[in-house]
Amino acid sequence: MSTTRVSPRLAAGALAACAVALAGCGATANVSATPSSSPAAAVTPSVTSTSFPLTVKAGNGAVTIKAAPSRIVSLSPTATEDLYAVGAGKQVVAVDQDSNYPSGAPVTSLSGLTPNIEAIAKYRPSLVIAAQDAGGLVAGLAKLGVPVLIEPAVGTLAAAYDQIQQVGQATGHAGQAAAVVSGMKKQIAAEVLKMGGATNLSYYWELSANPFYSATSKTFIGQIVGLFGLTNIADAANKPADGGYPQLSQEYIVTAKPALILLADNQSADGGQTPAVVASRPGWSALPAVADHAVFGLNDDIASRWGPRIPELVGEIAAAVKQAVRLQASASASATAGG
Repeated sequence: MSTTRVSPRLAAGALAACAVALAGCGATANVSATPSSSPAAAVTPSVTSTSFPLTVKAGNGAVTIKAAPSRIVSLSPTATEDLYAVGAGKQVVAVDQDSNYPSGAPVTSLSGLTPNIEAIAKYRPSLVIAAQDAGGLVAGLAKLGVPVLIEPAVGTLAAAYDQIQQVGQATGHAGQAAAVVSGMKKQIAAEVLKMGGATNLSYYWELSANPFYSATSKTFIGQIVGLFGLTNIADAANKPADGGYPQLSQEYIVTAKPALILLADNQSADGGQTPAVVASRPGWSALPAVADHAVFGLNDDIASRWGPRIPELVGEIAAAVKQAVRLQASASASATAGG
């Protein structure tokens, strides 16, 4: 993220999640097999087989996929990760320019923010998956007979799981998708269990600096951090128009005195905010998080997505919380001994 403006990553990730929350999206994914000779039969996202034609209820409504897609184009980094996780990687012929994981994905100059219908059509897709219906994407590809699944930013872990399972269903990999979700749930539960309960630490999640944007407890990210019983300093500053992503002043952050700071803007492309940079900000050196060395940089890519690597993010947060608790205890003991 840039230090002078909100970056495209924030606009496509956090702010997209804001729009989803306000629009009431991110609900449970619905799937139904639609045999040509019989009425649609309801199929839950947890089924382990797929038959085509198939109708799924995505962010853009009911979408019918006539046959197992053999040429998939992904215009969403999260969707790309979902596709490869559920075993549909061999069906993917092109992914957008921001899809940098996994390393073997066929990255192109395609954009999910400003999609070019003609450029997408050159890949002769049998299915396109995107996070938003930008630039008339759905309507434009519908004219070419190409189904599009809009899989928007989610607001809850449950919705993230459902989305992965819907991608699995739509691509013919329902069984592996169910296994992926099951594994994710176990990994996350294990990380939370290791912490042994609430920590009662206050924290500040930094999406970007100058201006400073954060995420409240009602956002997807806020709910993940909330698994560890932390108190979010951004909650008190949130207004309805913010959609869970308020802009905070430096004065507000300094006054709130967070005991833990989590940086989702530490990579160079996102602003290069590091613990050292944070400590050099006017007035920040006195913050408990800075004084106790409890400022941690996260993997920005994982922190801005809602796919199969969520357990890795939970693991990073768990490690940061554990270290912050230890550092705080050590600082408290030193202060007591010094007194």
